[in-house]
Amino acid sequence: MDNADMQRFLQQEQQKAMMGEMVGKLTSVCWDKCITGTPGSKFTSGESTCLTNCAQRFLDMTMIIAKRFEMQ
Repeated sequence: MDNADMQRFLQQEQQKAMMGEMVGKLTSVCWDKCITGTPGSKFTSGESTCLTNCAQRFLDMTMIIAKRFEMQ
């Protein structure tokens, strides 16, 4: 493995770690916001809608922030 391959590998691993961290944060934030009480075997329609909207807003904001940093 040459230096360029090692750099690509490290960059890919860093991206995987960042994605894992983002998924964990998204799960925590949206779960706390949308799930009240003890969940049953299925989400209620309100919980499901809340989770979907929360996740979408989180991802949208992540993209906006990432683009903002790219411009600087």
